[in-house]
Amino acid sequence: MTTHHLHKLIWMSRPLMQAAEACVEAGLEDTALTVRMRAVLEILRQHGDQTVPDIAARLEIKRQYVQLMVNETLSGGFVAQRVNPRHKRSPLITLTEQGSALIERIILQELALMQEIGGSFRAEDIATALDVVQAVTSKLKDLSGGTK
Repeated sequence: MTTHHLHKLIWMSRPLMQAAEACVEAGLEDTALTVRMRAVLEILRQHGDQTVPDIAARLEIKRQYVQLMVNETLSGGFVAQRVNPRHKRSPLITLTEQGSALIERIILQELALMQEIGGSFRAEDIATALDVVQAVTSKLKDLSGGTK
């Protein structure tokens, strides 16, 4: 391991995320979704009904910001609120049929794009890259004392 390569890997995360976000945004052109609305739908698709604080914890961003994201998805009809039996003041956010169908279609499009992009990479190399990024992320979070 060279220190310089690890440093470069960490700092490549920003241009990687910017490029990924641009691709996601381009894939949302005909959907009435923003990238942040898509993030809410993806969390609900993956984890089921969630409260705003649950979504915020999964996205590792502030609850107040997630509330704005959820409000956008609510007004678009992609999610709905339902009573939370565990907490009266924190409703559960659930995908509507429209939201569920849309996020499924988007995920399928993105997986097709990943197939195209990743076709020249070996599965072992992708798995190693994922392991390294997850380990570095975990160590940096430990060093910084948190997740946000």
